[in-house]
Amino acid sequence: MTLPAPEVLSVDSALDELALYLRPPGQGIHAVSTGKKALEEATRAYLGPSYDPDRPWREHLARLPELRDREAVALLAIPSDTGAGIVRGAARGPEAIRAGLGQAPVFELGDVFCVPHFLDDEMLSESQKQVSRAFLYPKLSEEERRFLPVSPVGMAARAYRLALRINPTLRILALGGDHTVAWPVIDALLPAGGDHHDVGILHFDAHTDLLETRLGVRYCFATWAFHANQRIGRGGRLLQLGIRASAKTQAHWESTMDVRQVWPDEAQILGPDGLAQLVVDHFRNKGVRRVYVSNDLDGTDVLYAAACGTPEPNGLSRAMVEACLAAVGAAGFGVIGADLVELAPGLSLDREASRRSVETSVRYVRAELSLLAASKSAP
Repeated sequence: MTLPAPEVLSVDSALDELALYLRPPGQGIHAVSTGKKALEEATRAYLGPSYDPDRPWREHLARLPELRDREAVALLAIPSDTGAGIVRGAARGPEAIRAGLGQAPVFELGDVFCVPHFLDDEMLSESQKQVSRAFLYPKLSEEERRFLPVSPVGMAARAYRLALRINPTLRILALGGDHTVAWPVIDALLPAGGDHHDVGILHFDAHTDLLETRLGVRYCFATWAFHANQRIGRGGRLLQLGIRASAKTQAHWESTMDVRQVWPDEAQILGPDGLAQLVVDHFRNKGVRRVYVSNDLDGTDVLYAAACGTPEPNGLSRAMVEACLAAVGAAGFGVIGADLVELAPGLSLDREASRRSVETSVRYVRAELSLLAASKSAP
């Protein structure tokens, strides 16, 4: 036995379950004493005077079914960096981005509550899951919580599916967290066994993330793109921009994984407008109608993205990234979802470098939100 498919649940039942996984913005990071007051104050400042911390978050989420058209865009944070594998710190990325945004620019789903020691449910013993369920879902009986997820990957995927059940027109921008969090989003958006032949993924990154497993781990920051590429059926519809830190060549990845990559030399020759046109032409030539955008901050040059786990020189300029995002929207592709991941504001000891990294992330988030707001599910 497993959890019922979201589509068979009533809207009220889906809202009840969704509220189990989500917390108000900034409160997906567990804090008992140290940092708790600061998180709560940041939530109040971000959500504004209408936010009442004494009201259940379920009441806020109840507005989801009413969102339509340009309003059917939401932010969802997955503040987990357990899947990072090199340097952690991206769990605090959503907090910094929201502070940079000032007040919520779109509907807020809030945060997936993340147990910081966990990554994916399949990595946990049944006894551990049982103990954690008792902590996470104390108001439910043991039978009611028996199959509920406890990990960031499991909870994020289920929450995403429930949100789409409640409002199928919803378009969500996910804030990471490390790049692992792109996988549960894509897993929810593009179900296994579905027809995804018209889907393209626009992926900004310094790294390919195309390992099938890393140290035996199936889903993490270094593997999500492999599984996403498999899910859409390959076909060159995973387009990776900014790749430059790899033990293997561009030719290796393109020939073995059936992807298209743009490395720095080509990007510099093309410039922002040429790179944007390449994106549009490539997706059109591949028959793409729907696009998912996955934006790892380290795809951008270290000058503007030093505060992340693996900053790399010789990357994309902000103008290049923003031109590509604008071109996808202008070309009329249906943008079905997006993410911004790997901002780790505390990792840079240079305050100015950290400030620029947050500024870059906020610019990208605003651009992606505009893209989602202007987009339909498919042209």
